[in-house]
Amino acid sequence: MAYADHSQGSSRTISIVIVALIHAVLGYAFVTGLGMKYVKKAAEQLNVIDVKEEPPPPDEEPPPPPPDKPVEPPPVVAPPPIVQTPAPAPPIQTVRTPPPVFNPVPVAAPPPPPAPPPPPQPASRASPRSAPGSWLSDADYPSRAQREERSGTAGFRLEIGADGRVTSCTITSSTGHADLDEATCRLLPRRARFKPAKDPSGREIADTYSGRITWRLPE
Repeated sequence: MAYADHSQGSSRTISIVIVALIHAVLGYAFVTGLGMKYVKKAAEQLNVIDVKEEPPPPDEEPPPPPPDKPVEPPPVVAPPPIVQTPAPAPPIQTVRTPPPVFNPVPVAAPPPPPAPPPPPQPASRASPRSAPGSWLSDADYPSRAQREERSGTAGFRLEIGADGRVTSCTITSSTGHADLDEATCRLLPRRARFKPAKDPSGREIADTYSGRITWRLPE
């Protein structure tokens, strides 16, 4: 019983191996034959076109050079003459009699105009009719100068007419304060009166008078 089972198992194994080999050979043949058939059929259906490369175009020949033109030489210009021929000198005429010699006569300058006559000297000078100290008073003192306690002496010159009245006043030396100087020449022409000056013939003439006024603070 045990032998029978062993014999049957061996034969069965051999049968399986043979069948497997047959199947392998048939499969290989089938695959190989079928593949070649389809490959040949697909190759027949393809139209193979050989593409040939076109040769490059021939190089264009350069245009021929233009014909050579003859170069004309520049016109020749003659330079201006360097040396100019001087014109002939006029003929010299000889004069036997020499021309007269001109001797200028000096002209005397006109005499200077005569000096104006000096002003007539007064025989008597103009004199004040009243004392010069009375011409100004403490009431005439400028209020601002009095508040600021400013004082000074003013020199003056008065122009006196032939009638003895003062016509103008000039400050010859300042007090150092404009308001005191202004008060001096504002008040003197009003207050001062003079006896007119006289010339040698006794005629009344204009004259000047100079003096000094001191501004002192009222006590």
